[in-house]
Amino acid sequence: MLISIVIPCYYSEKTIKKVVEMTIDEFSKTNRYDCEFVLVNDGSTDGTYEKIKELAEKYPFVQGVNLLRNFGQHNALMAALHYVRGDYVLGMDDDMQTHPSQIHKLVEKIQEGYDLVYGHYGKKKNSTLKNLSSKLNEVSSRILLGRPKEIVSSNFWIITRKVAEEVIKYDSYNPYIDGIFYRVTHNIGNVEVEHHKREVGTSNYTLKRLIRLWLAYWNYSVIPLRISSVTGGVMAMAGFVAALLTIIRKLVHPGIPVGWASTICVVTVFAGLILMSLGIIGEYLGKIILTLNHTPQFIVRESINTDGEKR
Repeated sequence: MLISIVIPCYYSEKTIKKVVEMTIDEFSKTNRYDCEFVLVNDGSTDGTYEKIKELAEKYPFVQGVNLLRNFGQHNALMAALHYVRGDYVLGMDDDMQTHPSQIHKLVEKIQEGYDLVYGHYGKKKNSTLKNLSSKLNEVSSRILLGRPKEIVSSNFWIITRKVAEEVIKYDSYNPYIDGIFYRVTHNIGNVEVEHHKREVGTSNYTLKRLIRLWLAYWNYSVIPLRISSVTGGVMAMAGFVAALLTIIRKLVHPGIPVGWASTICVVTVFAGLILMSLGIIGEYLGKIILTLNHTPQFIVRESINTDGEKR
C-alpha cells in the first residue's frame, strides 16, 4: 500500500530535510506501507527548493514542485494533489508541528473505513493569535462549511485516493482544502495526536493572511448573504416599529421634542448595515469575476522526479 505525503513548503530550508527523513524512518519500521513525497515550494526565495532538489536526488520517491510565485498554503496543497499516486494521501506541515511519529495513528484510523481522518491536537502549542484563529475557524467552518459538530479539523489529515481525485476537480483560484473535503464526504474521523512546537522561526500566518483564509470560506457557502438578508429584514422591522411608537407617543404627548441626535444614530446604523450588505455582495461578485477571468490556482515553474506530468 502506497501512502503519498504532501507538504507545502514556505521558507522551510532548515526543517524540510528533517521532516522527510524522520518520516522515512517511521515508515521503515513497518513493511506494510510504502511512502512517496510531493514537496511543493510555494514561492520561497531562500534555499527551500534547493533542499527539495537534494532530497529528490537522494530519494527517487521524493517529488519536488516549484511554483512560479507564492500562491498560498491551500493552493500549494492543490498543486501537490495533482501529482500523488498513493492509495492514501497524507497532508502535513513543514515545521515539525505535525510530527512524523504520529503518522501511524492517522493511517490506522482511516483503515476503519473513513474517507477522511483529521489528527486532533489534545494540547496545542501555537501562538495566542493562531489559537484564536483556530477557534474562529472551528466555529465558522461549522456554520459556513457544514463541518460535522463532532469533528475537529487540523493541518494533519489523511484521505483516500477517491477523495483526492474528487478534490482536484475543483479549479477555482482560491481553494480551501477543508471546505472541499466537506463537500466530497461526511464520512470523517478524528484521532488524537501530539502537537509539537515549531522548531524554527514563527508562523507565516499574519493577521492579514488569516483574514484572507477565512474569507475563502465564502467560496463554499451562501450563509453570509442569508445573514445579510435576515439582518436587513430584522432591522427594517425594528425601524418600522420604532417609527410607529414615535408617532403614537407624539400623538399622545404633543409636547415631546423630536431628537436630532437619535435620528442621526438611526441613520448611521442603517447606513452601516447597507454598506455591510453591499460589501458582502461585492465580495461574492469579486470572486465570480476572478474565477471567470481564469485566475490561476497555481503555476508550476519546474518539477523534479514527476516526469513533468500531473495526474
